[in-house]
Amino acid sequence: MRLILATIQPAKLESVRQALQQIGVSRLSVCDATGFARQRGQQETFRGAEYETNLLRKVQLEIVVNEDFLERTIDCLQQASRTGNEGTIGDGKIFVLPVTEAVQLSDGQRGPGAV
Repeated sequence: MRLILATIQPAKLESVRQALQQIGVSRLSVCDATGFARQRGQQETFRGAEYETNLLRKVQLEIVVNEDFLERTIDCLQQASRTGNEGTIGDGKIFVLPVTEAVQLSDGQRGPGAV
């Protein structure tokens, strides 16, 4: 089992969710996130005053998948969350972490079947 943490643009959330649903991934958690990497923030204007936002709004998806779904989930996330054909800086990142145990609270099922 693997935990996929995908940080993406908020505007891409619905298209990513639909793409994941098409490949059979129907369970995920969505969290609001703020941060920056190579974008380094941006200058904005509000009521004539310029200010700099250092932390940009993102969305983080938390998806636990079994090994057989790992590659197709990562490929789906890459394709659905890119802006444009090649992607641009700020599209996001994907991290994959091992999951040692999963327990379904409703019936106590453990392991890959709980995912």
